[in-house]
Amino acid sequence: MLKDKRLKVLQEAFARVDTVTGRCSGCEEKSILVAVVSDIYKCTECGEEMRQYINGSIKYLELTEKDKSWLKKNRLK
Repeated sequence: MLKDKRLKVLQEAFARVDTVTGRCSGCEEKSILVAVVSDIYKCTECGEEMRQYINGSIKYLELTEKDKSWLKKNRLK
């Protein structure tokens, strides 16, 4: 019974994970990008973290030092 509840919680959590395909600014490969937070994604190929930029088309930009420090500080919460 407890195992079934845990499995259901995990399934619901993974259903909310935002994944997209895009060109990574780190490895320059087209890959699957997984949302770390709402507009910051991580490349599944090289691990590069980047910010999603939408202006008519979606682009993924390298994180600034300010972005990296915010992410590091808020990742533990």
